[in-house]
Amino acid sequence: MPTESRSNLKGVLFALAAFGLFATHDVAVKILGASYATFQIIFFSVLLAFPLVMLMLMRDKSQATLIPVHPWWTALRTAAAIITGLSAFYAFAVLPLAQVYTILFAMPLVITVLSIPVLGEKVGAHRWFAVIIGLTGVLVVLRPGSTEIGLGHGAALLAAFTGALASIIVRKIGREERSAVLMLYPMMANFVLMACVLPFIYVPMPIEHLGLVAMMSVFAFVAGLLVIAAYSAGDAAVVAPMQYSQILWAALYGFVFFDEQSDNTTWIGAGIVISSGVYIVLREATGFRSLHRPVLRGRQRPDTGTQLRIQVPDPDHS
Repeated sequence: MPTESRSNLKGVLFALAAFGLFATHDVAVKILGASYATFQIIFFSVLLAFPLVMLMLMRDKSQATLIPVHPWWTALRTAAAIITGLSAFYAFAVLPLAQVYTILFAMPLVITVLSIPVLGEKVGAHRWFAVIIGLTGVLVVLRPGSTEIGLGHGAALLAAFTGALASIIVRKIGREERSAVLMLYPMMANFVLMACVLPFIYVPMPIEHLGLVAMMSVFAFVAGLLVIAAYSAGDAAVVAPMQYSQILWAALYGFVFFDEQSDNTTWIGAGIVISSGVYIVLREATGFRSLHRPVLRGRQRPDTGTQLRIQVPDPDHS
């Protein structure tokens, strides 16, 4: 097997392992969401992630301060991450896993649209067509008029939008802003805001549920390392579509743990959204078609401000 093929295979395997861990993280969110308010889950998620943050900061040899170079963009990204966390965690708690993932998979479509005003990206007819088709796939899943659209669906849609906003802001300021700033500000803001709400909604947590929260932090941390390894080993155009493997984990976990069975309409909608996202990735992979490649280089999951965010390298070949 050629060296490039072996590297891409390694990248794919790392990515599949990463998104399998992320999906397991989301199962824990759903389990906890049946017993606790989203504010409480987020508070303890941030609290138990702080030891990992301290370890990362101890390894950071940079002499720079934690004062943002772009305070207004950092503030907007922080707000977007907080809203994403609240919305996504709530959606996972009340909706079938496969539905939540399908709606969140619309993020690349929203990133493509937001890249126009934020990055000055020029989006051609092909990518606009992919965006329209992808959003049609979301409507197929939601089935407005034939099914009741609840707060959970609205939360998932909001998470897709604010997650895309947070991602595109990183694409804009990431080269000039320290990773520690991008990581710490959403976590600290989440911790303070959730702590203010906690006295009004707190429910005592047994040790096994605290263990689930700790597992979420560890899995998200390890998955982040695997994502870095994946993009370091393989081409971004090959690795990026692996995020859609989460829909398979959603189907498996939903059936095993929550007795969820996705209908054909959900699968058809998911297929449309995924196909559109993959097409946009492939179009951006050709450098002359996209100057900034915001989707191809927006490789992390939605930033919820609840866990350690590890900056993925931005190699020239991606």
